Parts: sequence; C-alpha cells; structure tokens
Amino acid sequence: QVQVVESGGGLVQTGGPLRLSCAASGSIPRINAISWYRQAPGKERELVAIITGGFCITNYADSVKGRFTISRDNAKNTVYLQMNGLLPEDTAVYYCNVDVRHSAYHAAEYWGQGTQVSVSS
Repeated sequence: QVQVVESGGGLVQTGGPLRLSCAASGSIPRINAISWYRQAPGKERELVAIITGGFCITNYADSVKGRFTISRDNAKNTVYLQMNGLLPEDTAVYYCNVDVRHSAYHAAEYWGQGTQVSVSS
C-alpha cells in the first residue's frame, strides 16, 4: 500500500510565494512519475505539473509556466511545488498523484488528500 500526503497549503496574498510538499511512503518498487493537480470549486481537476521518476523530466500547464517549479528530493521520497507570483485564479485544492510501477505489467496511481491554496486579491 502506498500513502501520499500533501502539505504546505495556506492563505497568501497575490504575488506571494508558497511551497507545497508531497511525501510518498509504503511499498514503492519504482515511481514512474509524480504529478500535481488542482481543482477549483465548480471546475474539473486539471494537471498543473509533472516530474518523471527516472531523469526528472518536467512539464507544466501553460497557465503556470514561468511561475511554478516542480522538483524532487530522492532521499526523502518527496516532491515539491514551488509557486511564485501567485494569482487569485491559482486558488484551488492541490492534489499529489504518484504513479507507481509495481511490475513490468502493473502500474497504479495513488492520490493524496489534497491541500488548500487560497490567494487573496
């Protein structure tokens, strides 16, 4: 069983920085990728950023490019999302998704409970 826990959310002013953390634990033979999603009220969940488990290849949603940075601490099995220049439209619940490769033919995704990010105007 894999556990995923997000932390670091809170209330910040427009333009401020915030860093989210995603810690994974449990039976993890290999991580394919770790992603950050977000969901605002009345909106569908959208992909924000992704980092692969091997060579740390990253990709970002167009709306956050140049402002958000995803990174990984291999020793702690933790991924971070550094958010700078926050905007009110960034307000959402942010979820971490861990894609685990259990075998050559079996992969599974695990979700955290989410952490609230609120940006005041």
